[in-house]
Amino acid sequence: MNAKLSLSICVGIMAGSMGLATSAQAFSFTTNYTAELLGSNAAKGNILLNSVTFGDTTVSNFGLVNRANILYNDLWTGGNSGAASADRGDLANGLSQELLTDQGAVMALGNTNLNNIIDGEDSGAFSMNVWFDKAVDNLFFWERGRNSAMKIQAIDKSGKSIGNLLTIDSRNWNPAGFGIDTVEIDGTQQVGSRGVSLADLGLSSAIAGVRVSAEGTSFFNGPDWKVVGSAASVPEPGMVMGLGAIASGLLVSSRRKKAQKA
Repeated sequence: MNAKLSLSICVGIMAGSMGLATSAQAFSFTTNYTAELLGSNAAKGNILLNSVTFGDTTVSNFGLVNRANILYNDLWTGGNSGAASADRGDLANGLSQELLTDQGAVMALGNTNLNNIIDGEDSGAFSMNVWFDKAVDNLFFWERGRNSAMKIQAIDKSGKSIGNLLTIDSRNWNPAGFGIDTVEIDGTQQVGSRGVSLADLGLSSAIAGVRVSAEGTSFFNGPDWKVVGSAASVPEPGMVMGLGAIASGLLVSSRRKKAQKA
Protein backbone atom coordinates (compact mmCIF):
# COMPACT_ATOMS: atom_id res chain seq x y z
CA MET A 1 0.00 0.00 0.00
CA ASN A 2 1.56 3.36 -1.01
CA ALA A 3 1.86 6.28 1.40
CA LYS A 4 -0.69 8.42 -0.43
CA LEU A 5 -3.32 5.70 -0.20
CA SER A 6 -2.48 5.05 3.45
CA LEU A 7 -2.81 8.73 4.23
CA SER A 8 -6.17 8.95 2.45
CA ILE A 9 -7.51 5.97 4.41
CA CYS A 10 -6.27 7.43 7.69
CA VAL A 11 -7.89 10.79 7.03
CA GLY A 12 -11.13 8.98 6.13
CA ILE A 13 -11.00 7.09 9.41
CA MET A 14 -10.50 10.37 11.29
CA ALA A 15 -13.47 11.97 9.53
CA GLY A 16 -15.70 8.99 10.26
CA SER A 17 -14.62 8.89 13.91
CA MET A 18 -15.45 12.56 14.35
CA GLY A 19 -19.05 11.89 13.32
CA LEU A 20 -19.24 14.41 10.48
CA ALA A 21 -22.88 15.20 9.76
CA THR A 22 -24.53 14.16 6.54
CA SER A 23 -27.41 15.93 4.84
CA ALA A 24 -30.74 14.67 6.21
CA GLN A 25 -34.36 15.68 6.30
CA ALA A 26 -37.09 15.84 8.96
CA PHE A 27 -38.15 12.34 9.81
CA SER A 28 -40.70 10.17 11.51
CA PHE A 29 -39.64 7.57 14.05
CA THR A 30 -41.01 4.70 16.08
CA THR A 31 -41.13 5.07 19.85
CA ASN A 32 -40.12 1.89 21.67
CA TYR A 33 -41.39 2.13 25.23
CA THR A 34 -42.55 0.24 28.29
CA ALA A 35 -45.81 1.15 30.05
CA GLU A 36 -45.49 0.11 33.70
CA LEU A 37 -49.25 -0.05 34.29
CA LEU A 38 -51.79 -2.05 32.34
CA GLY A 39 -55.26 -1.48 30.94
CA SER A 40 -56.97 1.86 31.54
CA ASN A 41 -54.19 2.89 33.93
CA ALA A 42 -51.42 2.55 31.33
CA ALA A 43 -51.87 6.16 30.20
CA LYS A 44 -51.68 7.39 33.80
CA GLY A 45 -48.52 5.60 34.85
CA ASN A 46 -44.85 5.72 33.98
CA ILE A 47 -44.20 5.26 30.26
CA LEU A 48 -40.48 4.64 29.91
CA LEU A 49 -38.62 5.32 26.68
CA ASN A 50 -36.39 2.41 25.66
CA SER A 51 -35.25 3.50 22.21
CA VAL A 52 -36.37 5.10 18.98
CA THR A 53 -36.11 3.60 15.51
CA PHE A 54 -35.95 5.44 12.19
CA GLY A 55 -34.96 3.79 8.95
CA ASP A 56 -32.38 1.13 9.80
CA THR A 57 -31.19 3.01 12.88
CA THR A 58 -32.18 2.36 16.49
CA VAL A 59 -31.04 4.87 19.11
CA SER A 60 -30.95 4.12 22.84
CA ASN A 61 -28.08 6.40 23.88
CA PHE A 62 -29.88 9.64 24.64
CA GLY A 63 -28.86 13.13 25.64
CA LEU A 64 -31.23 14.25 28.41
CA VAL A 65 -32.02 17.77 29.56
CA ASN A 66 -29.87 18.75 32.54
CA ARG A 67 -30.18 22.55 32.50
CA ALA A 68 -32.93 25.00 31.62
CA ASN A 69 -33.36 28.75 31.43
CA ILE A 70 -36.89 30.11 31.12
CA LEU A 71 -36.61 33.24 28.98
CA TYR A 72 -40.30 34.10 29.10
CA ASN A 73 -43.39 32.45 30.55
CA ASP A 74 -46.84 34.03 30.89
CA LEU A 75 -47.64 34.40 34.57
CA TRP A 76 -49.64 31.68 36.26
CA THR A 77 -52.47 33.21 38.33
CA GLY A 78 -54.36 30.04 39.20
CA GLY A 79 -56.22 27.32 37.29
CA ASN A 80 -55.29 26.90 33.63
CA SER A 81 -53.71 30.32 33.31
CA GLY A 82 -50.16 31.24 32.33
CA ALA A 83 -48.17 29.24 29.82
CA ALA A 84 -45.71 26.40 30.42
CA SER A 85 -45.87 24.21 33.53
CA ALA A 86 -44.59 20.77 34.58
CA ASP A 87 -47.09 17.93 34.32
CA ARG A 88 -47.06 14.19 34.93
CA GLY A 89 -49.34 11.19 34.61
CA ASP A 90 -51.97 10.82 37.33
CA LEU A 91 -50.21 7.69 38.67
CA ALA A 92 -46.71 8.43 37.38
CA ASN A 93 -43.58 9.48 39.18
CA GLY A 94 -42.50 13.04 38.53
CA LEU A 95 -43.33 16.68 39.12
CA SER A 96 -46.53 18.70 38.81
CA GLN A 97 -45.63 22.39 39.05
CA GLU A 98 -47.82 25.24 37.78
CA LEU A 99 -45.47 28.10 38.64
CA LEU A 100 -42.65 26.64 36.60
CA THR A 101 -39.03 27.14 37.63
CA ASP A 102 -35.85 26.32 35.71
CA GLN A 103 -35.29 23.32 37.97
CA GLY A 104 -38.89 22.24 37.50
CA ALA A 105 -38.39 22.23 33.73
CA VAL A 106 -35.30 20.04 34.17
CA MET A 107 -37.24 17.62 36.39
CA ALA A 108 -40.01 17.33 33.78
CA LEU A 109 -37.72 16.92 30.77
CA GLY A 110 -34.52 15.41 32.15
CA ASN A 111 -35.58 11.76 32.18
CA THR A 112 -36.91 9.03 29.89
CA ASN A 113 -40.42 9.00 31.37
CA LEU A 114 -42.68 10.07 28.50
CA ASN A 115 -45.43 10.80 31.04
CA ASN A 116 -43.38 13.72 32.41
CA ILE A 117 -43.93 16.70 30.13
CA ILE A 118 -44.03 20.47 29.81
CA ASP A 119 -47.70 21.45 29.61
CA GLY A 120 -48.56 24.57 27.63
CA GLU A 121 -51.87 26.41 28.07
CA ASP A 122 -53.90 27.17 24.93
CA SER A 123 -53.41 30.95 24.93
CA GLY A 124 -50.11 31.15 26.80
CA ALA A 125 -46.73 32.23 25.44
CA PHE A 126 -43.36 30.93 26.59
CA SER A 127 -39.75 30.58 25.51
CA MET A 128 -37.08 28.49 27.19
CA ASN A 129 -33.57 27.24 26.55
CA VAL A 130 -32.78 23.65 27.46
CA TRP A 131 -29.37 22.00 27.35
CA PHE A 132 -28.52 18.31 27.20
CA ASP A 133 -26.06 16.38 29.34
CA LYS A 134 -24.12 15.49 26.19
CA ALA A 135 -23.87 16.84 22.65
CA VAL A 136 -26.70 15.60 20.41
CA ASP A 137 -27.15 15.24 16.66
CA ASN A 138 -30.88 14.49 16.36
CA LEU A 139 -33.85 15.71 18.37
CA PHE A 140 -36.89 13.59 19.20
CA PHE A 141 -40.03 15.49 20.17
CA TRP A 142 -43.35 14.24 21.53
CA GLU A 143 -46.53 16.36 21.77
CA ARG A 144 -49.69 15.40 23.61
CA GLY A 145 -52.83 15.88 21.55
CA ARG A 146 -51.06 16.34 18.18
CA ASN A 147 -52.88 19.69 17.99
CA SER A 148 -50.24 22.30 18.74
CA ALA A 149 -47.26 24.06 17.21
CA MET A 150 -43.88 25.11 18.53
CA LYS A 151 -40.80 26.98 17.37
CA ILE A 152 -37.40 25.40 17.87
CA GLN A 153 -33.86 26.63 17.28
CA ALA A 154 -30.50 25.18 18.26
CA ILE A 155 -28.43 27.01 20.88
CA ASP A 156 -24.78 26.85 21.87
CA LYS A 157 -23.45 26.31 25.39
CA SER A 158 -23.95 29.98 26.26
CA GLY A 159 -27.56 30.03 25.05
CA LYS A 160 -26.89 31.90 21.81
CA SER A 161 -29.23 30.85 18.99
CA ILE A 162 -27.57 29.22 15.99
CA GLY A 163 -28.81 27.86 12.67
CA ASN A 164 -32.38 28.06 11.38
CA LEU A 165 -35.57 28.80 13.28
CA LEU A 166 -37.89 25.86 12.63
CA THR A 167 -41.64 25.69 13.26
CA ILE A 168 -43.35 22.37 13.87
CA ASP A 169 -47.08 22.81 13.39
CA SER A 170 -49.99 20.55 14.26
CA ARG A 171 -49.94 18.89 10.83
CA ASN A 172 -46.39 17.59 11.36
CA TRP A 173 -46.99 15.23 14.25
CA ASN A 174 -46.98 11.50 13.54
CA PRO A 175 -48.79 9.04 15.85
CA ALA A 176 -46.43 7.90 18.60
CA GLY A 177 -48.46 4.80 19.42
CA PHE A 178 -49.51 5.67 22.98
CA GLY A 179 -51.60 8.14 24.95
CA ILE A 180 -51.16 9.86 28.31
CA ASP A 181 -53.54 11.03 31.01
CA THR A 182 -51.99 13.64 33.27
CA VAL A 183 -52.81 15.72 36.32
CA GLU A 184 -53.84 18.73 34.25
CA ILE A 185 -56.33 16.96 31.99
CA ASP A 186 -59.32 14.68 32.42
CA GLY A 187 -58.89 11.67 30.15
CA THR A 188 -56.36 10.17 27.78
CA GLN A 189 -54.99 12.09 24.82
CA GLN A 190 -52.92 10.53 22.04
CA VAL A 191 -49.31 11.59 21.66
CA GLY A 192 -47.57 12.63 18.44
CA SER A 193 -43.87 12.52 17.58
CA ARG A 194 -41.45 14.23 15.23
CA GLY A 195 -37.74 13.88 14.58
CA VAL A 196 -35.58 16.89 13.78
CA SER A 197 -32.15 16.52 12.20
CA LEU A 198 -29.18 18.86 12.22
CA ALA A 199 -29.90 19.60 8.56
CA ASP A 200 -33.41 20.78 9.50
CA LEU A 201 -31.76 23.22 11.89
CA GLY A 202 -29.32 24.42 9.22
CA LEU A 203 -26.32 22.91 11.00
CA SER A 204 -23.70 20.24 10.35
CA SER A 205 -22.23 19.56 13.80
CA ALA A 206 -23.64 18.37 17.13
CA ILE A 207 -25.46 20.86 19.35
CA ALA A 208 -25.53 21.61 23.08
CA GLY A 209 -29.20 22.50 23.39
CA VAL A 210 -32.37 23.88 21.88
CA ARG A 211 -34.73 26.81 22.39
CA VAL A 212 -38.43 25.90 22.43
CA SER A 213 -41.05 28.64 22.13
CA ALA A 214 -44.75 29.15 21.55
CA GLU A 215 -46.81 32.27 21.01
CA GLY A 216 -50.17 32.86 22.66
CA THR A 217 -52.24 32.32 19.52
CA SER A 218 -54.62 29.63 18.28
CA PHE A 219 -51.97 28.46 15.82
CA PHE A 220 -49.60 27.44 18.63
CA ASN A 221 -52.42 26.28 20.93
CA GLY A 222 -50.24 25.55 23.97
CA PRO A 223 -47.93 22.64 23.06
CA ASP A 224 -47.55 19.86 25.66
CA TRP A 225 -44.14 18.44 24.91
CA LYS A 226 -41.09 16.34 25.70
CA VAL A 227 -37.68 16.29 24.01
CA VAL A 228 -34.57 14.12 24.11
CA GLY A 229 -31.59 14.01 21.77
CA SER A 230 -29.49 11.23 20.28
CA ALA A 231 -26.01 11.35 21.79
CA ALA A 232 -23.48 12.42 19.16
CA SER A 233 -20.67 10.00 18.37
CA VAL A 234 -17.43 11.70 19.45
CA PRO A 235 -14.08 9.87 19.52
CA GLU A 236 -11.89 9.79 22.60
CA PRO A 237 -9.24 12.60 22.57
CA GLY A 238 -6.44 10.01 22.64
CA MET A 239 -7.87 8.29 19.57
CA VAL A 240 -7.99 11.53 17.60
CA MET A 241 -4.41 12.39 18.62
CA GLY A 242 -3.26 8.88 17.68
CA LEU A 243 -4.86 9.03 14.26
CA GLY A 244 -3.33 12.46 13.73
CA ALA A 245 0.12 11.13 14.60
CA ILE A 246 -0.30 8.24 12.14
CA ALA A 247 -1.36 10.63 9.40
CA SER A 248 1.62 12.90 10.12
CA GLY A 249 4.00 9.93 10.08
CA LEU A 250 2.70 8.72 6.74
CA LEU A 251 3.04 12.20 5.29
CA VAL A 252 6.65 12.52 6.48
CA SER A 253 7.44 9.05 5.09
CA SER A 254 5.99 10.02 1.73
CA ARG A 255 8.08 13.19 1.59
CA ARG A 256 11.27 11.27 2.46
CA LYS A 257 10.67 8.76 -0.32
CA LYS A 258 10.14 11.58 -2.80
CA ALA A 259 13.35 13.26 -1.62
CA GLN A 260 15.32 10.02 -2.02
CA LYS A 261 14.02 9.51 -5.57
CA ALA A 262 14.98 13.09 -6.44
